[in-house]
Amino acid sequence: MAEFPEVIELNVGGSHYTTGLATLRSEDGSLLQELFSGSPHDMPRDRDGRFFIDRDGVLFRFVLDYLREPGKFKMPAEFRERDRLRKEAEYLRLGGMIEAVTKDPGCITIGYRGSFQFGRDGLADVKFRKITRLLVHGRVAVCREVFGDTLNESRDPDHGGPDRYTARFFLKHVFIEQAFDMLQENGFRCVGSCGSGTAGSVTENLKPGVDAEENRWNHYNEFVFLRD
Repeated sequence: MAEFPEVIELNVGGSHYTTGLATLRSEDGSLLQELFSGSPHDMPRDRDGRFFIDRDGVLFRFVLDYLREPGKFKMPAEFRERDRLRKEAEYLRLGGMIEAVTKDPGCITIGYRGSFQFGRDGLADVKFRKITRLLVHGRVAVCREVFGDTLNESRDPDHGGPDRYTARFFLKHVFIEQAFDMLQENGFRCVGSCGSGTAGSVTENLKPGVDAEENRWNHYNEFVFLRD
């Protein structure tokens, strides 16, 4: 009985790909595993001898990305063919990919309180940005999906399940760029932001070791992220 080669040349809807046989067989129960576990003679070929699959060739690149690293597959930011890709995953019986593509739409707001320390030259000499806490607002299930173990839920006991909304979560770190990266990796995009600042009194009593200039200039900022 003839066997498939270890390296497979594909023509998917007119798009050409090269991949490994093991990659195509990697997900149990998938249509690709079924097609490439039988006889090569049962598979149609194009005139150049490539195995032909009559599906969307452009979207198939995401199928290969998923099969090569299923646990790391992420949808591209602002991807607008999610429904079509989900249909491809359903046709190919790729359960893990269906789950990855069928992400709940939602909105998450990141807020932070902080302060600036100014030098002698005022605004021209800002020394650092200090963030005291990163706040997370949104639907509980979506917040947990994005931030995982970095999400601190101690101020928001679980009453009512994951579909409720909360404005009481915060992160266990204060690295705002890390929070933005995690949102981007989960298909969110920033759609709006706002900020405000306040100046404290110069005569207020300060705790020992607190810088007077840093204490005077405080700010609060929010960034709104959306996943369609």
